[in-house]
Amino acid sequence: MKIDKKQNQYRTNEQIRAREVRIVGESGSTVMPTRQALDLAHQQGVDLVEISPNADPPVCRLIDFSKFLYQQKKRQKEMKAKQVKVEVKEIRFGPQTDEHDYQFKLKHAQEFLQDGNKVRAYVFFRGRSILFKEQGEVLLLRFANDLEEVGKVESMPSLEGKKMFLYLAPKKAGSAKKSQQARDREAAVADEKKREERGERREESAVLDIDTETPANGGLLANAKISADALKKLTETESPE
Repeated sequence: MKIDKKQNQYRTNEQIRAREVRIVGESGSTVMPTRQALDLAHQQGVDLVEISPNADPPVCRLIDFSKFLYQQKKRQKEMKAKQVKVEVKEIRFGPQTDEHDYQFKLKHAQEFLQDGNKVRAYVFFRGRSILFKEQGEVLLLRFANDLEEVGKVESMPSLEGKKMFLYLAPKKAGSAKKSQQARDREAAVADEKKREERGERREESAVLDIDTETPANGGLLANAKISADALKKLTETESPE
């Protein structure tokens, strides 16, 4: 027969051994002899349930014990449903994992972390490949850096037997930081945009120079004509009669 641990957690009715108890309810609390409290529970068709056995005197309530247990279980079930279930997903590498396989596993790790799961990545060293443990550590550190936007490192790479482990936990929403690679890409895009804008400005300046060439030449010719006329007048004035 299955024993209900929740049911055995509370003393009820004649199981209560204290000489007096404090009865709490909607109207307040009252201290009375335990026998009187049992009679009152019997009159109301409910149970005397000990809620706080370590209090002096113990605190009890007059309630339907079966209904009380049902409500307790229902409340616990609701609380459990609200809790986020976090799983630990494993990603396995070899010390000489190729780039295609690395990117494939990186994508899966990103999805795991975005779903709220933890990731345990490890490099497995088979036989003499343990000689490449530094290479495995570099791989795991790169892995952590590439996941910086969605995950935070809980434990740095550590060797346990023939496996080197790295533990990552998901970042909270809104707290993700951009990885160095993402920042580099954005900087490159910004630089390219600036270069394009400078090129457009140079083209605009060239167009303006072409448009103003005629007025500029016209101005020079006009100045030259004025100077020639002034020189002619000066010559006529200084010539002997």
